[in-house]
Amino acid sequence: MEKTIADDLAEKHKSISVAEFFEKNRHLLGFDSKLKAMLTCVKEAVDNSLDACEEYSFELHKRGKPPELPDILVRVDQEAGEVFKIIVEDNGPGLMPSVIPRAFGKMLYGSKFHRLKQGRGQQGIGIHAAVLYSQLTTGKPARIISKIGKDHPAHIIELFINTKLNEPDVKRDEDYPKFSKDHGTRVELSMEGKYVATGDKSIYEYLKRTSVVNPHAKITFIDPSGQTFNFKRSTDQMPLETKEIKPHPWGIELGVLTRMLKETKKNTMVSFLTEEFSKVGAVNAKSILENSKVDPKRKPDSVIFEEAQLLLKSLEKAELQRPPTDCLSPVGRGAIEKSLRSEYNPEFIVATTRPPEVYRGYPFQVEAALAYGGDIPENESAKIMRIANKVPLLYESGACAITEAINDMDWKRYGVNKPSGSSIPQAPLIILVHFCSVWVPFTSESKAAIASYPVILKEMKLALQECARQLQVFLHKKMKAKHEAQRMGTFVKYSGVMAKALSDLTRKNEKEISEVIKRVIEKKYGSNSKILEAEKAIKEDSAKKAESDNTKKEVKKEEGDDEEDGKARGSRKGKSGKNKNSEE
Repeated sequence: MEKTIADDLAEKHKSISVAEFFEKNRHLLGFDSKLKAMLTCVKEAVDNSLDACEEYSFELHKRGKPPELPDILVRVDQEAGEVFKIIVEDNGPGLMPSVIPRAFGKMLYGSKFHRLKQGRGQQGIGIHAAVLYSQLTTGKPARIISKIGKDHPAHIIELFINTKLNEPDVKRDEDYPKFSKDHGTRVELSMEGKYVATGDKSIYEYLKRTSVVNPHAKITFIDPSGQTFNFKRSTDQMPLETKEIKPHPWGIELGVLTRMLKETKKNTMVSFLTEEFSKVGAVNAKSILENSKVDPKRKPDSVIFEEAQLLLKSLEKAELQRPPTDCLSPVGRGAIEKSLRSEYNPEFIVATTRPPEVYRGYPFQVEAALAYGGDIPENESAKIMRIANKVPLLYESGACAITEAINDMDWKRYGVNKPSGSSIPQAPLIILVHFCSVWVPFTSESKAAIASYPVILKEMKLALQECARQLQVFLHKKMKAKHEAQRMGTFVKYSGVMAKALSDLTRKNEKEISEVIKRVIEKKYGSNSKILEAEKAIKEDSAKKAESDNTKKEVKKEEGDDEEDGKARGSRKGKSGKNKNSEE
């Protein structure tokens, strides 16, 4: 039989590994520019370190030992031109030598994908992508040094990722006596990159924001010039440990429900609902099954598609408790305020933590904070801090639900200037929004923006509005105080003139009259210090006005001189023209 075109085409079909796919599509992981690549690499390594340090501290606490707070070193060395070495070292539990190769050299390998528990990592891609980018741009292996305890030797592994097989290719595997810590992990990656010292997209800014939302962590950063930046912890208290939970019925999708029905090991529908979902008790389960006309004793894997549809509708309508909050770890209002105050020294600060909500069966919480004035620059747009599970998001702001929620706010209503045509307020203001969930709905694998689910947007707006109302009260009081100060300033300004006039009329001592006027002003507007401040402000205003008048006079004089010079030149030109005509 003659070969068909379909036969020829079928022979060309091949499967590829996930590592091979991302090798060709590294932009999906945040490695589409040299600047972004360096930041993404630091971000992934720091996220892993923070997660590891926190888990280690929680385990120590369970064993009756004092917790060890995260202590992370980030170092960037310039090796040659645009080639940099990134080093991230922590004081976590370390990794078993047998685990290291796959933990760093096999895509989609990790401990967080299948559990519903808040964490920074969730896909099993991040640090592997950094290793992949490193080997693609420099051809050098990733270097991992780890130690699991004081009585154990440190171990070093150097590896590449075999992209065809999505497996680690280990080049060095041996003990390493030079590692000085009792326990922890050190990751070294050489890569092409672009380093910027400051700005919203800098490593410095990322670590500063990380410090704000992780106040229990100490982060030390050494830049390519050798300058050291210490982001000190603002609390010695560890956050509460999060617990793994089952999905909540609200918002669960039909496809997920049918898969769960097929995969569960439970023997009855009642046990399926009570043990595979959170906040579903036996009474609720029987009511849900009755409404969907499904036998409570029936085996879950025997439920057909039409019955699953009815079951889903019953689950959506069921009156259940909100999802548990012990699976989430918000930063906390007090901790956010303390961190922002320590880093930015604002004049006013307010923060709030919303109650938990659900999207697609996943519980989440939103926190927001506004910091105003103080050391925050005045004539600039507001600084926006987008945070997801205590990790700053620095790219793709336009595609993020947080940006959308901020843009939808009527900031002028709350007394904050928002120029026409601009989506961001222009004020000495920091806007922080933290979204925490057991599963963050990122818009892509690069984990740079949060998807705009309606319930998520609603919670973000409510949190921002709650903070904005308190900011509005503060700004109103500040404006009122300023107005009062101006009125007092007017009285103070003319008190001398008034004292002299009254002295002339009454023939009393001018100084005594001046003191009486001051006491009247003090009784009306406040302490003597305020009067002195008003006098100082008046003198400063007068000096500025005098300086401005002098400047105007000088400018006018220069313009006049220029005009006279112009007339003189015109006169000479006219005479020259007449002479020329005469000669002709």
